[in-house]
Amino acid sequence: MSSQTERIRRMTVPQLAARKGGEPIVSLTSYHAHTAAIVDKYADFILVGDSLGMVMHGMETTVGVPLDLMIMHGKAVVRGTKRALIVVDMPFGTYEESPNIAFRNAAKIMKETGCGAVKIEGGARMAETVHFLVERGIPVMAHTGLTPQSSHVMGGFKTQGRDEDTWKAHEDDAKAVAEAGAFALVLEGMVEPLAAKITKQVDIPTIGIGASVECDGQILVLEDMLGLNEWTPKFVKVYGDLGPQIEKAVSAYAEDVKARAFPTEDEVYR
Repeated sequence: MSSQTERIRRMTVPQLAARKGGEPIVSLTSYHAHTAAIVDKYADFILVGDSLGMVMHGMETTVGVPLDLMIMHGKAVVRGTKRALIVVDMPFGTYEESPNIAFRNAAKIMKETGCGAVKIEGGARMAETVHFLVERGIPVMAHTGLTPQSSHVMGGFKTQGRDEDTWKAHEDDAKAVAEAGAFALVLEGMVEPLAAKITKQVDIPTIGIGASVECDGQILVLEDMLGLNEWTPKFVKVYGDLGPQIEKAVSAYAEDVKARAFPTEDEVYR
């Protein structure tokens, strides 16, 4: 009797949403097929974040990232993966104007990349748009707290919730997007007591990035945790030291080129 290899199935939005209060959700960003293939073995969902504008393209903020760039990287990540849910960020200017425009751009992202969901920033002000998208078949991951696309208004990348008087606004934002139908909520740059309180208040999983271990899951920028960036946020635990390793390898290669230290013709073709 022959046996068939069990088909690998992707994590679905309902499966991820059901993890509320359960086993912690593992997530990382990825922007290209080869790193996504590695992350795919361990992550429940992979975010194709608009942070790629800063990490890969040298932008100062995420504000300048265009839709087509997100789609290009989204396609690569989907092609490189088999099991993780792929979520693609909607970049600045593609969803804020109206729910109709948001739907048009979200549908374009999903159709062209094959991803399973989109992520948008903003709390109560975006609740109508979240509801509009979800009602029309677009799964939405919400994002509140420190929202990088609003960094110019916020005055930079500042931890949210240091002043307890601001907590209610953050709580209201989280409740609004959860009630609107978001299946998960990223809490970024938020003090631990506030993140813990919001996690208990909403019925959907919270995914922390600089928001403490009290969330239902965690996400980091892959390049940050691998030590590839010159500057790393304080909340990031660095698991690798790839920047210096890459520089050492490139330096050794350059020396070999100068010394013509390559395999001989006999070694290559024998």
